[in-house]
Amino acid sequence: MGKALVIGVDLGGTKVATAAADLDGLLLAKVIEPTRPERGIGAVIETIVDTIKEAATSAGASKSDIRSVGIGSPGPIDPKAGVVVFAPNLMWHNVPIVELLESELDLPVCLENDANVAALGEYRFGAGRKSSNMVYITVSTGVGGGLILDGEIYAGSFGMAGEVGHMTIADDGPLCGCGNQGCLEALAAGPAIARKAQACILHGQETIMTDMVSGRLEEITSKTVGEAAAAGDILAKEIVDKAAEYLGIGIANLINVINPDTIVIGGGVSNMGELLLQPLRRATQRRAMKAAFEKVEIVKAELGSDAGVVGAVCLALGRL
Repeated sequence: MGKALVIGVDLGGTKVATAAADLDGLLLAKVIEPTRPERGIGAVIETIVDTIKEAATSAGASKSDIRSVGIGSPGPIDPKAGVVVFAPNLMWHNVPIVELLESELDLPVCLENDANVAALGEYRFGAGRKSSNMVYITVSTGVGGGLILDGEIYAGSFGMAGEVGHMTIADDGPLCGCGNQGCLEALAAGPAIARKAQACILHGQETIMTDMVSGRLEEITSKTVGEAAAAGDILAKEIVDKAAEYLGIGIANLINVINPDTIVIGGGVSNMGELLLQPLRRATQRRAMKAAFEKVEIVKAELGSDAGVVGAVCLALGRL
């Protein structure tokens, strides 16, 4: 008998990240493989199983040493039924992932939404370690979120709580991928920041961003905007400030409703650091209830791209 392990799986549209950890949650090995969902459900399940076995082997153990598996998946899920209800990036609809994996592995498997799982990771081992009630917001290609209330994932009545990116911030705002207008995601996610920069340049505004992409405006990303703002570019700074203001409106709403002690901001856009967080805090302060704002900490996530896999490990530990 080798060492007892748990496994965490962060399932995404582009990659499967799987980690083996000891029973204290210390990561011992990590394996990343492309998801390639176009191969079909069976092939993706096979990839997940392969990464689980490989992670165990890399940790100096075997499959028989694994005690439980936690998995974070995109899309609305039904954690009780163990079903991924809808994950467009995976092209999945009502996939009973827990049942499929349990029959392959003969191990207990638990499922949770990927944003909730990342929130759990930050709460247990990241920027939310000292909190009791934490809101996690990830700002990248989309805007996602997870709620940890009284130390537990709050999933709501049907597993769909924490969709912070789909709060309506501007009733006449741009169309969101969800079909609504003016969602936080449509106003402040990475692609929205890039689109704003491209539109402003096409309208003739001066900026170093044009030279940064050698005039190929379609290559501008939120990272380009952040780098230009850090270099003192006025237009880029205005765009970052506006995105921060939209995020601040959403966060103020969350503070007024939930009264958390910590707001953790993750995702690629959060790599702008204080350039984003300072105007975001100011915008939040203008709108949140004073007594609640004074007690809340708004901080950058600490785990980066590992938040999902660390949270999935926490999920597996919770199953024991």
